[in-house]
Amino acid sequence: MKHLRTGTCSWKYDSWQGIVYPDMKGFNYLEEYSKHFSSVEIDQWFWSLFGVDKVKLPEPATINEYIRSVPGDFKFTVKIPNSITLTHFYTHGKPKDSPMEINPYFFSPDLFGKFLALVQSFGDKLGLLMFQFEYLNKQKMSSLREFLERFDRFIRVCPSEFSYAVEIRNPNYLNESYFKFLNASRMYHVFVQGYYMPPVVEIYKKYREYIREKVVIRLMGSDRPGIEERSGNRWDRIIDPRNKELADIAEVIRDLEKRGIMVFLNVNNHYEGSAPLTIRRIKEMLG
Repeated sequence: MKHLRTGTCSWKYDSWQGIVYPDMKGFNYLEEYSKHFSSVEIDQWFWSLFGVDKVKLPEPATINEYIRSVPGDFKFTVKIPNSITLTHFYTHGKPKDSPMEINPYFFSPDLFGKFLALVQSFGDKLGLLMFQFEYLNKQKMSSLREFLERFDRFIRVCPSEFSYAVEIRNPNYLNESYFKFLNASRMYHVFVQGYYMPPVVEIYKKYREYIREKVVIRLMGSDRPGIEERSGNRWDRIIDPRNKELADIAEVIRDLEKRGIMVFLNVNNHYEGSAPLTIRRIKEMLG
């Protein structure tokens, strides 16, 4: 398909040997990966916020290594650091009655500018930059209206030469106001199949007219701990086949192809048990 790029969420898994990687040592994982797929999601830079004065951004040497490892027509979809997208610091491991601590870097144009200065090195290999927001309860964000107002103030001062996509984890935020905001801001939607989000096909049919130019479909799964236990963290077989969901996704992709919309299909091992094999299955469905 002319407008479809398939790839996985991250790529360095030894258990993909025999599926993606050769049965040997000393090879370049990303170089071998790029022989099979046309894109990949970089999620490692998302984990960037470790304290008020502890923000980690990508290393230029790592970026250059990635660029050298892939062919010229390859694309990266990059998750924007959570230091930009978290309203508050995580509370994992803290007492339940601990007060929430505001993240001073939330929607920070200065920090985002530093990140963009680094990733601009990707040049034409940069497909999309993805904002991923966690579920925002009322203590973190009073309403969709507040979220869009704050996002609007931020995105208006961001460089327009990059392509931005948005993933939200509040099902009730997926409404006309949200999609109109994306269109007005020239940003693109990230569909998520899994967690507690509505099925991709349901949201696509409802807001189809607002999906324009580019889109990301992320197949994530709904029971991360369960599939990790069942797989033993070996990702070389389908453990939880999702035939009906994949058939629905294939229909959405067919429609997007007809409309000339560029699709980045990013698949996680936790969706069915092996991201490369899930991609193989959906390609068979697409013919």
